[in-house]
Amino acid sequence: MAVTNFGTLSGDQLQAWSRDFWKVSRNQSFINQFAGTGSNAMVQRVTELTKNNKGTKANITLLADMTGDGITGDYTLEGNEEALRAYDISIELDQLRFANRIAGRMADQKTVVNFREQSRDALAYAMADRCDQLAFLTLSGVAYTFKNNGALRTVVGGAVNGQELVDLAYASDVSAPTAARHRRWDATGGLLAGGTNAMVAADKISYECIVNLKAYAKDNYIRGIRGAGNQETFHMFVTPQQMADLKLDTSFLANVRNAGVRGTSNSLFSGSSSLMVDGVMIHEFRHVFNTSGATSGSSSNVGAAGYKWGADATVDGARALFCGAQALALADIGLPEMVEDTFDYGNQSGISVGKIFGMRKPKYNSDISGSVQDFGVICLDTAQ
Repeated sequence: MAVTNFGTLSGDQLQAWSRDFWKVSRNQSFINQFAGTGSNAMVQRVTELTKNNKGTKANITLLADMTGDGITGDYTLEGNEEALRAYDISIELDQLRFANRIAGRMADQKTVVNFREQSRDALAYAMADRCDQLAFLTLSGVAYTFKNNGALRTVVGGAVNGQELVDLAYASDVSAPTAARHRRWDATGGLLAGGTNAMVAADKISYECIVNLKAYAKDNYIRGIRGAGNQETFHMFVTPQQMADLKLDTSFLANVRNAGVRGTSNSLFSGSSSLMVDGVMIHEFRHVFNTSGATSGSSSNVGAAGYKWGADATVDGARALFCGAQALALADIGLPEMVEDTFDYGNQSGISVGKIFGMRKPKYNSDISGSVQDFGVICLDTAQ
């Protein structure tokens, strides 16, 4: 007598399971709530492939603003047209797979019976969590050799073997923040050019910091997400500790007390993980890059991989992300592929799920700086 209900699924059942898995995974993914298919989304999702001489990739196009002043009166327009400046962003694709296996026929019967459901939830969370990790590392310009807490990932085997995120095809496209898109907050000097070596413990995020950063972003043509009344909204992502530092900032407290709603809906009491500051939606998320897991060192370790920030490599810091439209390009191609298999003469059963996707931080040639810059994101380094 068979001891499980782990019968072979039909093709339609496999597809239904894959759809269900991806629905669960997307719902668990934090970054997915900011994704859309148009240029007005913070994360622009691409669902179609483009074939070119380098193979099959996903592309998005950025259009730069026109710079000419037009032709006045009855002067000749023909021959004086301005060419549209388009920047095509190619996104490499790769597959990420996860699998789990049940121990065998002697395993707990209830576990066996519920294996598909339990496996779906475990695999969906793993896929969603890694997608979130990759998205925030990509936006932060931090290599996939790092964990999101600043620690170096464990190297498996010492060679390319597919067991590390850095083996993904698009890992090599991760790039450091460009000069005009990298700022740091100095408690006395204000908003300065990016860098972590001069940071001190007092350089924490504040209300003043956010107001100044928003002004800097708009002056440097970071385009917001257009909403009702054509109003622009920006999204800013901080660590839970940065959010706590903001809520303890005296200027922030004064504004919330005087201008916020009364009662339990006030952000001082609601405990919400998102709040609005000067037209910027602030979201806290655990995968915002920080150095809580990095090694505390000395002056000889300043700037070294895997160490904390500051002149003595002892300052805990975090890289907040200020995002407008098209901050990240995400290639989301097709449904995940689910495979069921048996092992050891049918004694063990397993499920694997693979998903083909890719991501990249768009860049363009800025008319403001006259150089190539990240298109829709500014990295802000602070202490925490």
